[in-house]
Amino acid sequence: MWAICKKELRQLFSSLTGYIAIIVFLLVNGLMLFVFQDNIFDFGYATLDHFFQLAPWVLLLLIPAITMRSFADEFKGGTYEILQTRPLTRWQIITGKYFGSLVVVLIALIPTIVYVFSIQSLSSNEGIDSGATIGSYIGLFFLASVFTAVGICASSFTNNSVVAFITSLIGSALLYYGFNAISRLQGLPGGLDYYIGMIGIDFHYQSISRGLIDTRDIIYFLTVIFLFLIITKRNLVKK
Repeated sequence: MWAICKKELRQLFSSLTGYIAIIVFLLVNGLMLFVFQDNIFDFGYATLDHFFQLAPWVLLLLIPAITMRSFADEFKGGTYEILQTRPLTRWQIITGKYFGSLVVVLIALIPTIVYVFSIQSLSSNEGIDSGATIGSYIGLFFLASVFTAVGICASSFTNNSVVAFITSLIGSALLYYGFNAISRLQGLPGGLDYYIGMIGIDFHYQSISRGLIDTRDIIYFLTVIFLFLIITKRNLVKK
């Protein structure tokens, strides 16, 4: 598995894909947080809420760009057959590619801790809510993990990386906000809106972001990740 993970990292950083993903993520979030309209200085409070609201949407675009070539290029170049001749199980191939892509996302997230210390040092009162901030980072990690699983799964359906990108983008967007949007429709029977909202990622992401780590939210994220990796394995079996 780790051999595949290292191979995936080398592939991402041998081209500009990995570097561009990290730079764009940090640049967009930095500009929105400190420079553009409604930035942290205009808001007047020591909080990272704006960052944690924006980051999922940025990741929604960047993670499909990272994962779109995972299996699509292997199928297109005929190198997947070479992988099958090696002493690797399908699960090792899948998890290797999954963790390779996820490491790139984590490398993009780690420098944002600078935002925490910057806002804390600029604060003239108690500073940011450390519990909510830690919870939000945990939620953001699990959200990125789900998006990565969706991207790997989408890439296993096709040998066209552009199709994989679009499929992953749509699938991640539906999971993140689609169920939330449906739950807000008028005319739903009493209580049904709550259960529909629970299916979506945003419900559980917001729950963890309050600083309360609920095992139900953790189980939800792990289940969704495992489900998409299972679908990926079934696709590879068909291949």
